[in-house]
Amino acid sequence: MNPILSPRDIRPSRPDFRVDGVLNAAAAEVDGEILLLLRVAESVRTDGERRVAIPHLARRADGRYELAVKTLDKAADADRYDFSDSRVISNRDMPPRIVHLTSLSHFRVARSRDGVRFRVDDRPAVFPEGEYETWGIEDPRITKLDGWYYINYTAVSELGAATALMRTKDFRGFERLGVIFPPENKDVSIFPERIGGKYVAYHRPVPNAIGAPNMWMAVSDDLIHWGGHRRLLSVCAESDWENGRIGGGAPSFKTERGWVHIYHAADKNNRYCLGAFLADPEDPGRIVAKTKKPLLEPETDYEKYGFFGNVVFTCGVLYRDGIVRIYYGAADQSMALAEIGIDDLFSLMEEV
Repeated sequence: MNPILSPRDIRPSRPDFRVDGVLNAAAAEVDGEILLLLRVAESVRTDGERRVAIPHLARRADGRYELAVKTLDKAADADRYDFSDSRVISNRDMPPRIVHLTSLSHFRVARSRDGVRFRVDDRPAVFPEGEYETWGIEDPRITKLDGWYYINYTAVSELGAATALMRTKDFRGFERLGVIFPPENKDVSIFPERIGGKYVAYHRPVPNAIGAPNMWMAVSDDLIHWGGHRRLLSVCAESDWENGRIGGGAPSFKTERGWVHIYHAADKNNRYCLGAFLADPEDPGRIVAKTKKPLLEPETDYEKYGFFGNVVFTCGVLYRDGIVRIYYGAADQSMALAEIGIDDLFSLMEEV
């Protein structure tokens, strides 16, 4: 069955583009169908291996932004840039900094009746725009609230990786609501109901000089302004799979025992796995049980080898009739599906 979607299933948005990956999709049930909001990463086709063409948004004289392509020569620019990572281009300063991404991501809608076989739209549903999205939009999560589907996502630019918010009622028209967590803050997931009268979100700030990339919790009155920040789950130096970074996955879902959240963790070698925890139904900032071993880890070829190998990463989970469906990106290249019964999931957790 897996992968359920791969780059060959996606039509490029332009004839001179190629699809490098379809990954990290958000998931929702809409009008009797399962809908995935796919992240589609595209790069520019080039002749040979010497040149690198960089798609991005460039600012025009009138202040608006438009799609542009910048070209670098690997040989001529070798003293200035490091081209060793196919995903990014870094300068040769110390410490090195990422100065370009080699692909530009947008969002594409896919629909299915059975949750396995999907029909993918030919055109982007949401394309990057504005100064905070000049390097693309990535990793959406969908939360249904107050009659709207709210979509938080990573807005990437030379200013950093921020979290922005938009909303829709039909996945045809989208209203952008702006940045809700400034750089660098990613892996935000918003709860599908108010708790204690507040909107609640998990998020993952990335400290630079001090601290580790840990999960935090925040609350809001309006989904735009967030406060009440609390540390939730930390990197564990003694663990062999969550000693590098920890971040949220898809939005949490409610069960009789409390809130279940599927999260990701990476080790120091950037091998990404999935885990799960159970949070108190009245206080989602209190974890009561969690998996000690990975719930899902890279094992198959499509998970171990790809645009960025040894990665399983989820932004979309659906829970219905006792079954948890986990839609996950594999090796930053394709989409896959895993299922587990809720009782089996609980049996893998230990009290904390």
